[in-house]
Amino acid sequence: QVQLVESGGGLVQAGGSLRLSCAASGRTFSTYTMGWFRQAPGKEREFVASIARSGASTLSDSEKGRFTISRDNAKNTMYLEMSRLKSEDTAVYYCAASGVAPSGRTYSNPQQYDYWGQGTQVTVSS
Repeated sequence: QVQLVESGGGLVQAGGSLRLSCAASGRTFSTYTMGWFRQAPGKEREFVASIARSGASTLSDSEKGRFTISRDNAKNTMYLEMSRLKSEDTAVYYCAASGVAPSGRTYSNPQQYDYWGQGTQVTVSS
């Protein structure tokens, strides 16, 4: 069992930056593929970024060049650095963990994740 806790959300002006953190419990964080998803009101949950055990990462096309995903296995923590934020980035951001992924594999499908955090709200004002 893995527990995930997101933090770092808040209100920011368009063009600004935020860093989200996802802290994981347990001693096996380094073996998980991790991911960030977001859900805006009235919309489906959508993929943002994923990082594999190896450190290989994937970002959705709309976030490339603006967001960076990283992980610190020593701290059991994953991060999402967001810059040049837009109003359409407003959503609840969730982190997720997949316990069965091969070393270099990232996942964009939320069904491939086993554990989810409660989410952190990001609001971008225009």
